[in-house]
Amino acid sequence: MKVYTTACPRNCYSTCTFKVFVQKGKVVNIEPHSANKATPEGTCLKGLSYVERPNSSARIIYPQRKDSKGHFKRISWDEAYDILVGRLKHYRDNYGPQSVLFYAASGMSGLINELSGKFWRELYGGATTVYGNLCWPAGLEATRLTLGENKHNVPWDLKNAKLIVLWGKNPAESNIQEMIPIGKSIDNGGQLIVVDPRRTDSSQRSSLLIQPTPGTDAALALAVANLLILNNWIDKEFIDEHVSGFEQFKEHVKDCSSLWASEITGVSEEFIYKLAWSIGNIKPMTLIPGYGMQRYSNGGQTVRCLLALSVLTGNIGKSGACWQYANLQSYVFDDVLEPLSYYPPEKSDGIIRRSISTARLGVDMLATDNPPLKMVWVERGNPLAQNPDTTNVLKAFRKLDFRVVVEQFFTDTALEANLVLPAKNMFEQSDIIGSYWNPYVQLKQKVVEPAGEVIPENDIYYNLALRLGLSKDEVEKVLIPPGDEGVEEFLNEKLKRFPELSLEKLKEEPILAPGLQEIAFSDKVFRTPSGKIELFSAQAEKLWGVNPLPTFEKLVESYSAGSEDEKYPLYLMSPNTKNRIHSQFNNLEVIKMLSPEPFVEINKRDAELRRIKEGDMVKVYNDRGEVTVKALVTFALKRGCVVIHNGWWKTEGCALNVLSCGRETDMGHGTAFHDNLVEVERV
Repeated sequence: MKVYTTACPRNCYSTCTFKVFVQKGKVVNIEPHSANKATPEGTCLKGLSYVERPNSSARIIYPQRKDSKGHFKRISWDEAYDILVGRLKHYRDNYGPQSVLFYAASGMSGLINELSGKFWRELYGGATTVYGNLCWPAGLEATRLTLGENKHNVPWDLKNAKLIVLWGKNPAESNIQEMIPIGKSIDNGGQLIVVDPRRTDSSQRSSLLIQPTPGTDAALALAVANLLILNNWIDKEFIDEHVSGFEQFKEHVKDCSSLWASEITGVSEEFIYKLAWSIGNIKPMTLIPGYGMQRYSNGGQTVRCLLALSVLTGNIGKSGACWQYANLQSYVFDDVLEPLSYYPPEKSDGIIRRSISTARLGVDMLATDNPPLKMVWVERGNPLAQNPDTTNVLKAFRKLDFRVVVEQFFTDTALEANLVLPAKNMFEQSDIIGSYWNPYVQLKQKVVEPAGEVIPENDIYYNLALRLGLSKDEVEKVLIPPGDEGVEEFLNEKLKRFPELSLEKLKEEPILAPGLQEIAFSDKVFRTPSGKIELFSAQAEKLWGVNPLPTFEKLVESYSAGSEDEKYPLYLMSPNTKNRIHSQFNNLEVIKMLSPEPFVEINKRDAELRRIKEGDMVKVYNDRGEVTVKALVTFALKRGCVVIHNGWWKTEGCALNVLSCGRETDMGHGTAFHDNLVEVERV
């Protein structure tokens, strides 16, 4: 039996290092790797399921073409390439290369992914692509505008915090490794406060649980800021030396009283005061915001409001004290970091038309003209499950002449394809990955040969380019030749400028990112226009048209009695679950044992008003669509809210995003699909 060091490439905070055991060419066991100080004690349920995932009988391991009756039939690679070449040449010759939409998401990270974009730009001659992102851009941009860049203390420093505020984050499910230093902090006398409309596993050891109405977190934060200033619970020396815009901010929040915030958020004035006292008097404090609350239409300004609390109290740049949103310090190979890499160019280069908003994928595809879209190529994503406004996304996909999906399983998106190409899994090709939480550069090491007739995506592009009539020399100026040797040469070239890094070292263990600042901003260098932390941001107003000061803005879609939205009085929340990474993993048998079917959580009193009992089938609906699921009645959820975890496939019984609207956040070109009012009734 052989044992390899590798790392998980999913869109997940933890990015765990683990040992993978291979016997007779198959993955047979997964164990933790203690060399990663952020993830030393074990992999999550999803990580353990990697024993099943590469070996699943449901995996796509041959090219598949949909026939006239809608059934998929296995075909050869030669047939697949012939189909692709015919289609690609036809659309390029008759409509131009921008008639093809190339859609790639975050299903598997790695440096080799860049070769996909290079094929479309440099070999095919162009394409249409998307801008923005589904996940976290509003918070990234809010942090960048305020602090100058996105980084935070190393995860294991969290044990030194005396106060940890989990604001809209549930690491017990979405970042389980973070619960280790949280537990150590509490064991050492620290306190935990949780702000979340839900009572989650993460809140079990908290001294205070605050449950605001969804989308009102900014009002709560501004009231806390006002109390901090009024009671002089601020770090005046830190503010004087490192903060720009304090006086304007002070004037701005003076009317943000506890009563004002209480009426908006549904949180008592007593709890608002307790939160303010704790933040102002217990140091060092680390504030950890989740990503869900910046997926509202007011998401960026909300994050700016929360970040102001860390700034006012001087909890930046010290051990145990940080703003822990995103840590991009391991992204050492990227020339342009997120969120800037998500933004469309000011002027198109005429080759890549980056004109479709990820948030508005369906309506923007339908509206695209000159040339209209004729074909889509999807890889590393499942937009028919994960993008908002599924109805219009599906309509846009079905309007196309031809759909190609590169996938491991028959997802909702793959089922809509005319041609499905088998995708590699994480064990079948080496690559280098970073993390947006832990500070390591890691090697996702090849440990088995590809199953069936699977070939890596970059090899698909290489072969396709040759069949399109390009010479081998032309292709190899852009892409790497098939095989492990080409991959290693590509990765070694990437590592050249970092003497600390090598493939041989990375095969043994993860390596801390070159230039890592373990305590972020400990040098008090802030890459903002003023060189200081900016509570007043002229850039925020210039770039996004928002108030230069952090403000509370009412959601585009919010409920108040007597309003025009009164027929949909419930806020639908769609958080992550420990059982999935978005729409990945739930199709596996081992996961289905714990997560067999979708359900909606509803507060006991809200259920009683609707005569709903535990286990009843209910319809969750609004003007955009409906889903039918079982009801789970609970006291752990704030009244007026319901919860369906995101990531279910339509074929699993819940096309959740038929309920959401395709709209962008207030900054960062993020996706505001959490502005989502619904009603629930028994079937």
